Amino acid sequence: MSQSHPPHVVQGTQQTARAVEILVEAFHDDPTWASAFPDESARRVQHRWLWGLFVSGALRYPFVWLTDDEVAVSVWIPPGGTELAPAQEEELEDGLRERLGTGADRVLRAFELFDEHHPRDEPHHYLSLLGTDPAHRGRGRGLSLLDDNLAAVDQIGTPCFLEASNPANVSLYERYGFTVRDRFEPFSEGPVVTTMWREAAFA
Repeated sequence: MSQSHPPHVVQGTQQTARAVEILVEAFHDDPTWASAFPDESARRVQHRWLWGLFVSGALRYPFVWLTDDEVAVSVWIPPGGTELAPAQEEELEDGLRERLGTGADRVLRAFELFDEHHPRDEPHHYLSLLGTDPAHRGRGRGLSLLDDNLAAVDQIGTPCFLEASNPANVSLYERYGFTVRDRFEPFSEGPVVTTMWREAAFA
């Protein structure tokens, strides 16, 4: 897919902050992550901390991407990598307890379910986060970024894995070669997360 805003790897404090801010807005009304942080008045601040932690963890690898117009971001973890460093894992639990009190337990359990449904039997690239600034949705920015990322992964020749936290996005990912692997409910109130797999182009 051709596009006029080719991506670049996130570098520096300003681009990192922009990547986090895109994710804050992109996931504000996401069924899963809005349920994780139900207080809408506090959600942006909470999400800014959460996505900042995950972007920081992913920046250990050269796989956090922004479109050149800085309206869409993707966060990938390469084969053998982890989303967070050990110290950040501790920061995640401590930070959730600080921000959510007793409500942290349900979110920590949700993260455990994400981990339990993550495949371990084959090395793969993991699309941890993909978001578009809501002011620019519907223009193909996020999907163009995904397409460019997948082209790069195809050159490496590994499969890909993701979790669709919004059921509305499943059909979009299917257009790019992902197939449904499993589904689970991280919270009792019902948002469904769909795990998806894309075979390597040159397996």
